[in-house]
Amino acid sequence: MSAFNYKVIIKVLGAITTIIGLTMIPPLFVAMIYHENLLVISYLKTIIPSVLTGLIIIFCVKPGSTSLKIRDGYLIAGLCWVVASAIGAFPYLLSGVMTNFIDAFFESVSGFTTTGSTIIVDLSEIPKSLQFWRSFCHWLGGMGILILAISLLPALGIGGLKIVSAEAPGPTIEKMSAKITDSAKILYIMYISFTLIEILLLCLGGLNLFDAMIHTFGSMGTGGLSNYSNGVAHFDSIYVEFIIIVFSVFASINFVLYHHILQGRWRDFWRDPELRTFLIILGVSILLIALNLRLTNTYPNIGNSLRYSFFQATSFITTSGFATTDYTLWPSFTQIVLFCLMFIGGCSASTCGSIKVIRIMILFKLFIRGLYKRLHPNAVVPVKLGGKIISSETVSRVSSFTILFFTLFVISSLVVSLENYDLITTISAAASSLSNTGMGLGLVGPAGTFSIFSEPTRLYLSFIMIAGRLELFTIIMMLTPSFWKSS
Repeated sequence: MSAFNYKVIIKVLGAITTIIGLTMIPPLFVAMIYHENLLVISYLKTIIPSVLTGLIIIFCVKPGSTSLKIRDGYLIAGLCWVVASAIGAFPYLLSGVMTNFIDAFFESVSGFTTTGSTIIVDLSEIPKSLQFWRSFCHWLGGMGILILAISLLPALGIGGLKIVSAEAPGPTIEKMSAKITDSAKILYIMYISFTLIEILLLCLGGLNLFDAMIHTFGSMGTGGLSNYSNGVAHFDSIYVEFIIIVFSVFASINFVLYHHILQGRWRDFWRDPELRTFLIILGVSILLIALNLRLTNTYPNIGNSLRYSFFQATSFITTSGFATTDYTLWPSFTQIVLFCLMFIGGCSASTCGSIKVIRIMILFKLFIRGLYKRLHPNAVVPVKLGGKIISSETVSRVSSFTILFFTLFVISSLVVSLENYDLITTISAAASSLSNTGMGLGLVGPAGTFSIFSEPTRLYLSFIMIAGRLELFTIIMMLTPSFWKSS
């Protein structure tokens, strides 16, 4: 018996190929508006083969059974992001903006995984439609490409629950509705609503529609790519900074909680322990950074200190990676706080990356229980969160994930260290890629890019971004021999 239902897997990948091809239609229109003829041809050369190939696969592949096993879901999830990123790389190549596939693949992966790292030194040289495509990839990857596909799978006679369980970064949509497709639609209605509201508010703040869309995609997808080399600092507007970063926070909150609000369950929203902890961590970090900036006379008054600490602390914990100043020039204390926030991340079932607050909370509870049991060895002390007992299986998964996360961080740091850059640059490049933050410290801070690294290192970091986006286990399991053996 085969380990996988290959025909179903191929059919789903055909659907993904078609979807990615169709998502290039908006940047195609942008290229037409700005008379970027070479880009128009580049998009058409990508759209037509992608859509045709996908449709041929969809209509020609006839699976004997449409049932999916868990391992099928993991394989689909992993291949989906690789295929999407590979297709998304072609506009960079065909337009001549990038001359080799690894560079284009890195930029594409950075977009779809909402990491926001870039190898582009001068963004002013990049055509408008390609700037749009870079940021639009954030928006697509933020909610999860597969959640979009899942809403279409029933039309192919394929169920999506096994894929949802594997494609971890997206919201826990099975909790929102009895039907997976209905849940996917609810998520995208909320996601699109937030997007339209932010675009409107940014336009009211003086941004043109193009700039508003670019920064909204980066904000809602928590990716942080900008169409200006100095990022959000280009606008020098407290209002614009506030809107962008507040919506980054909105995108970092569990989307299931917004569904509670729509159902009139406000208490469930405000009583959520993860949300409260997230806001407390963020608030304390902002105050600590602001005080340090003021006490070290980095800024002349507390107002500016609060302004920049609010933006950068929020940018790091939401893994959006926006910047309004070169924080690598800040005191060491503030940089360490930002580095720690990079590892924490936002809430579960949100668009942000990294470890997530819920896991940090469970680990802390586990630590407290360990201390208590040293004093009371015979005591039976369950791990509780919000008054509810956390199952031993969940605790085990959280512990395994955290160990794996830091193991990959160490391995990635060692790989990047072969480039022989300074320690801060090395570890922050590894951390920002794994946590999908994109912005780091040292030479990969707001004033630098990942172009300093060699092609093999950039290729490695590309797969680390995908692993981080899929919350590690999907990619790691695919590397084990037992995953490919028939059960």
